[in-house]
Amino acid sequence: MQIYRRLTEIKAISFDLDDTLYNNRPVMLAIEKKMLQYFTEKFSSLLPKLHIEPKQVFNRRFWAPYRQQAISITPELGHDVVRVRYETYRLGFLALQLSVEESIKEAQAGLEYFISLRSDFTVPKASHELLATLSKKFPLVAISNGNVDTKALGIDHYFTHIYHAGFQAPTAQGESEYLLRQKPATDMFTLVCKQLAIRPEQLLHVGDCGFADIYGALKAGCQTAWLPQYGVGKRLQQIPHIELAQVTELTAL
Repeated sequence: MQIYRRLTEIKAISFDLDDTLYNNRPVMLAIEKKMLQYFTEKFSSLLPKLHIEPKQVFNRRFWAPYRQQAISITPELGHDVVRVRYETYRLGFLALQLSVEESIKEAQAGLEYFISLRSDFTVPKASHELLATLSKKFPLVAISNGNVDTKALGIDHYFTHIYHAGFQAPTAQGESEYLLRQKPATDMFTLVCKQLAIRPEQLLHVGDCGFADIYGALKAGCQTAWLPQYGVGKRLQQIPHIELAQVTELTAL
């Protein structure tokens, strides 16, 4: 553990999920292969109707223009990975001359298949043990820009609150739908502190991305622990309070 700034009183700890509590890169690489196979098989039955060149590869590069189109139409979709994926698929199917009804149906089916794959992996035992230990001392919160299902991963019970960026459903009290913007926007950090009734500086946020996690949390007034273990997060914009070689070093708190 490297200490760059003195830590002050900590009353709660928030965790990024992907590439913080587990290595997400191999998970996504495996999913990309399965999604490529899924769409290849899907379009093999549609090719005669659509007159598409058989050599078309339905990978991330193929879908990228439709994702950009979806966000250009509705910029807020950039904060919601689930909705933007659905719209990407829908626009792609429309461009391939499926009907509106078929495009909606196939986009939803593709999204559901992706979601079924997204949380189909095992969180390391060390992360379970860490969360179990820390949850006895602090309220723990998950703050993610992604859409992994913490319940499916078997880690949801460690957290007092779990936040995912994107559009939030109306509450039972009749509130309208609202948007939690992705980190580094301060929306989720601010909400955590409000719901836990703590000051921002009493929250320690742990994450791998120097921009989304560290810059975002510092901008919100929180303390920060940077974990570059898996080497995928963006570089630091500001100096964190501490740097971790492994997330389990947090047991020293």
